[in-house]
Amino acid sequence: MMKFAPEPFKIKMVEKMGTLNKEERKAAIKAAGYNTFLLKSEECFIDLLTDSGTNAMSDHQWAGLMLGDEAYGGSRNFYHLEETVRELFGFKYVVPTHQGRGAENILSSLTIKPGDYVPGNMYFTTTRFHQERNGATFRDVIIDEAHDPTAILDFKGNVDLAKFQALIDEVGAEHIPYICLAVTVNLAGGQPVSIANIKAVSELAHKHGIKVMFDATRCVENAYFIKTREPGYQDKTIKEIIHEMFSYGDGCTMSGKKDCLTNIGGFLCMNDEDLYTRACGMVVQFEGMPSYGGMAGRDMEAMAIGLREAMDYEYISHRVNQIRYLGEKLDAAGVPMVKPYGGHAIFVDARAFLDHLDQATDFPAQALSAALYEISGVRTMERGIISAGRDNVTGEDHVPKLETIRLTIPRRVYTYAHLDYVADAVIELYKKRHDISGLRWVYEPKALRFFTGRFEPRNEELIKGY
Repeated sequence: MMKFAPEPFKIKMVEKMGTLNKEERKAAIKAAGYNTFLLKSEECFIDLLTDSGTNAMSDHQWAGLMLGDEAYGGSRNFYHLEETVRELFGFKYVVPTHQGRGAENILSSLTIKPGDYVPGNMYFTTTRFHQERNGATFRDVIIDEAHDPTAILDFKGNVDLAKFQALIDEVGAEHIPYICLAVTVNLAGGQPVSIANIKAVSELAHKHGIKVMFDATRCVENAYFIKTREPGYQDKTIKEIIHEMFSYGDGCTMSGKKDCLTNIGGFLCMNDEDLYTRACGMVVQFEGMPSYGGMAGRDMEAMAIGLREAMDYEYISHRVNQIRYLGEKLDAAGVPMVKPYGGHAIFVDARAFLDHLDQATDFPAQALSAALYEISGVRTMERGIISAGRDNVTGEDHVPKLETIRLTIPRRVYTYAHLDYVADAVIELYKKRHDISGLRWVYEPKALRFFTGRFEPRNEELIKGY
């Protein structure tokens, strides 16, 4: 059997990709303030900014769009989505939202009170923002190895139970409304959590009356790693593993823009009827009716179909192997990265890549992402000190141990040939790495600064002599 099987789909429609020459790319990244988020889509050749909402939908999903019931109340597409989520995830109640961020907002607003603590297996930007906006302090309880890009573990996203217990002992269970359990862990490099660890976290949390709320955004990828790495699960289907994972929890937030294979949408799940009632009241205020939650009927239909399609092992195996394919090509050239390879992206270790730059003053990941675009037209994302933001109390930068750029592969969009181009571009830049300048702030937003912040090179050129 081939090491990397071909794409398990045929191409039915094509979209022209943007092509700019060197001078046009240099002008584009300068106009964008050396922030890849601010580039125009048509200025990007291969767009690896995110896998959120950038999926290619299937013929069945496109057909489902034509079945959209755009009734303001009681859309039949919602009931199809609700039925699908209940069957696959096992939670009693489903509240639709416009995307995962809407679900995070509702959960945080309804469960957190000022002075609370929310533990989690590494922070995520928008998740922590909503927790802190409602008065909580985030506490990282992931295993130490998750912060080491070179550590090789099958389940590098696992919670350190001793850290979790220590937090309970320190602040009291009454000040911990829930533990946020991400499956997989994005900023650790897309690292999975084992069923054994999920079960142990559930037992410890429930012993103290603490809810377990999953960040289910990439749960299908997590299920794949459980099937291929955890003893006793090799013969289980992805659907069976998903159902068992969530059986240990009390609810989840979900961005449908990832593992639901759609371009927009999300939902909040829970088993608590009172929380569901209050969530419905809040979704009316900020999202829409509880039967659409900020989505069109057609989008809910596409999400229901996509979630079932994501349960297909052939699909998820190809997806994760695309990540591995890119990782192995870069690794063979000596490019430093987070290992093992995750389920949705390759995370290049920007601090090791640009070892002549200081993390706190030169922002190596931001500089590396901008430089990769300038040299190739490949758009990626900074995941380091800029994304980490500032401490709400002290105003000082959070300084994460991982300073990376994320090469995020959209689902069912690119072929192995596209990944060859990406690999060649990164490898070529690695040869010029000491010619890359650090960056400094031009404009720093107060919240979620990585989205709209602007920078300029500390030297005259971003890449000397290019």
